[in-house]
Amino acid sequence: MKNYFSLSLSNLKKRKLRAWLTMLGIFIGIAAVVSLITLGDGLRTAVIGQFGSLSIDTLTIQNAETGFGPPGSTAIEKLNDRDLDIIEDVSGVETAIPRWIRIVKAEYNDNSIFPYLSNLPEEQEKIDFVYTNTGLEIGRGRLLKEGDRGKILIGNGIAKKSSFDKEVRVGSEIEIQGKEFEVIGILEPSSSVIFNGVILMMEEDMRDLLDIGDEWDLIVARVRDRDKITNVAEDLEEKLRRDRGLKEGEEDFSIQTPLESLSAINTILNAINLVVTGIASISLIIGGIGIANTMYTSVLERQKEIGTMKAVGAENKDILFIYLIESGLLGLVGGIIGALLGLGLAFGISAAAAAALGTNLLEVSVSYSLLIGSILFSAIIGMLAGTLPALQASKLNPSEALRK
Repeated sequence: MKNYFSLSLSNLKKRKLRAWLTMLGIFIGIAAVVSLITLGDGLRTAVIGQFGSLSIDTLTIQNAETGFGPPGSTAIEKLNDRDLDIIEDVSGVETAIPRWIRIVKAEYNDNSIFPYLSNLPEEQEKIDFVYTNTGLEIGRGRLLKEGDRGKILIGNGIAKKSSFDKEVRVGSEIEIQGKEFEVIGILEPSSSVIFNGVILMMEEDMRDLLDIGDEWDLIVARVRDRDKITNVAEDLEEKLRRDRGLKEGEEDFSIQTPLESLSAINTILNAINLVVTGIASISLIIGGIGIANTMYTSVLERQKEIGTMKAVGAENKDILFIYLIESGLLGLVGGIIGALLGLGLAFGISAAAAAALGTNLLEVSVSYSLLIGSILFSAIIGMLAGTLPALQASKLNPSEALRK
């Protein structure tokens, strides 16, 4: 076996350029697979981390949407105080907190941006629940509290110089929809892009600022017993349906738990991973065809060499092993380089995303099982691609090979 490897390596060294060009398809395929799956896992970790910060004893209620945008923003009909009363009266609901999420114009240092603006309830107990439910923590200054007026909390991304061409500090005043508000606190950086770019103000301030009447974009309900959250959701759905005169299956609203949302996100991420892996696999097939082509060409070029080896005692299996090892080495080396390139690409994209977004959203980690699996798969592709050329070489007649 040592002699087989020695001969195979020697043959590949004689054809360096051809070997590198042959491995190019393998490089691309493995690099694409490793980088895409690694980034997908990083995105999945970030999403799960976001849902992990939410309480698993909460229900989110909103009316049916007609497009993409902040929750509740594209609903034809908003939730109202009647819906809020029904939710609060459902057995098992501990508290219900209505929320607005709107896009507004914010001005500072003669520059304008259009961030999300959301409200905090007026009661301290409910305010604390919002902070806990969203996982928001203060970085500088302090959090909003009951009784605050004319004050706002801003996300870390808004405070950066890149937003207004000047850093926003605690005590600065930002003009929102033509009215000035004092920055009382700046939130800690979050892995959520939304929370990094949000402005929070008290409910009454937001109602007066945007002249909002009896309507809500969504309502968050906290249940007393998290083990009965499904039963509470079903009871709530039935009462809202009955109040609106709707039949089962005709609901114009949705009730979601964090776990249901996470399941939906996982399904989407799995589908994306499947598609991109399928696309990347095309490069592996092309790489395998390249290896097969190279090995066929090698058989034609080395017929005299094969004839000589057989004439001095080499058996069919010896020739077969040499060619299989050569094709396997092409796949193996291509896989190793491709895996390293893919890992480097994943870390590079993660660093670029962190620099652009100001948060380590795509935090990637090395998956040794993925790397080893990709390299072994590449080696197997190489050996399979070289099987037919190897069989052809092993079956050459010595006398006919020597005459060519």
